[in-house]
Amino acid sequence: MNSPTPAPAGPVAEGFPSDAVRDRARRGTAAVFPPLDAYGSTLFGADPARPALWADPLDAFRLVPPVFMPQRLEKLVDLAREPVHHDVELTSAFGGFASAAPVYLSAFGSTRIAGGDLGLAASRQAGRLGIPMVVGENIVPVEGYGRSDGTGGEDGEKAERMLLARLHAYLGGVPDGVGGVVVQQSTEDADAEVWNLVHSDPGAAPLLDTGRLAFELKVGQGAKPGLGGMTVLPHAQAARVSGQYTVDGSLDAGGERLLRCSSPGTFTDEILRQQIRLMRNNFPRVKVWVKLPPGRDVGAAARVAWESGADAVTVDGAEGGSGWAPTAFLDHVGLPLGECLRRVGRPEHDLLASGRMWEGTRAVKALALGARAVGLGRAALVAVAEDPENGLVRLVEALALELRLLVSAVGKYRVGDLGPEDLWSPGGDGVPVEAPTALVPGGAP
Repeated sequence: MNSPTPAPAGPVAEGFPSDAVRDRARRGTAAVFPPLDAYGSTLFGADPARPALWADPLDAFRLVPPVFMPQRLEKLVDLAREPVHHDVELTSAFGGFASAAPVYLSAFGSTRIAGGDLGLAASRQAGRLGIPMVVGENIVPVEGYGRSDGTGGEDGEKAERMLLARLHAYLGGVPDGVGGVVVQQSTEDADAEVWNLVHSDPGAAPLLDTGRLAFELKVGQGAKPGLGGMTVLPHAQAARVSGQYTVDGSLDAGGERLLRCSSPGTFTDEILRQQIRLMRNNFPRVKVWVKLPPGRDVGAAARVAWESGADAVTVDGAEGGSGWAPTAFLDHVGLPLGECLRRVGRPEHDLLASGRMWEGTRAVKALALGARAVGLGRAALVAVAEDPENGLVRLVEALALELRLLVSAVGKYRVGDLGPEDLWSPGGDGVPVEAPTALVPGGAP
């Protein structure tokens, strides 16, 4: 009788290509290609057994290089030689930050799987990579804050494993002039005055002084649009936060674990406008990001955010990951990322996209549809679980190589030059050629 196959170390990410991410975390850019020992003995081609499992138009699109490439000719003249994929420029600017690539580290929230060592490892490697990092909501109300001057007491020790420690780990490796930290805030975070705490903390001064601190207003998320954050807590910890959150025993009747539910927050277009203006007035040196769920009026909401002064709007597709969510929401609620991008159109402002990002093709398609950068969430956690020292670095290096290969294949050498003309939809109607021109309150364009 065969022994059962041991479970892999680190987080399990159902419905996510974890094995492929782990492979990239181990082998880096070598994992972009087929196994080297298959060369000379194997013929490769498209595999019809690998169709998109998700009904996301982003997966159905194909990238379609043209025959005639005037921008390649321009590059040839500029370089005085034939250009190759190494000549694609990936350095980017989005959300008020410079970045080594059109990539950022997405928020992990307060879920246990992202706490402690994995969150710290991801922060260190994001800093080394020179890409922005978002620190998720609900950490402070659940774990406490503490301060960099050591006045946080017992709560401060917990926070050292969470928010402040991640900030310090990031600062320890990020090069000058690139990257930035974005601190997310939910309704309960607002009650705990998280932004005020961070803004006045001596540990955040290097970010504030160099213009690399942003606050993100979380309107919603992809994995459970319309709901607030959820985590599972033991009784003692649940009792401690019951004054701030709704806590119930619906998932473990009579057991030791309770469900902690954040409020989803209440937003109208006017409430969103006022909150962004409040952020602008109260924190004039801080960039403003807004995270939207995959709602049917996502295009209208994005426009309200930009018109009110947001530096970046993140759209989290329904494929987005989560530490905990009802299964009905994971499978049946919210728009796929591709449809979100279609409804937003191609804005002149900074649009960021997240939701099952881990490799180059999905990232390039999102960039061609108008995004300025893509966020890595589950992929980053899986990668650092595979290798806490270099897993995320190798994953991003592999992603960067694929970006260069794919962008150069369509005859372009800057990711900002990608456009809907680089995509083909089987239905022929999924690519936005023009941005919606009007704000349609409460409805899709």
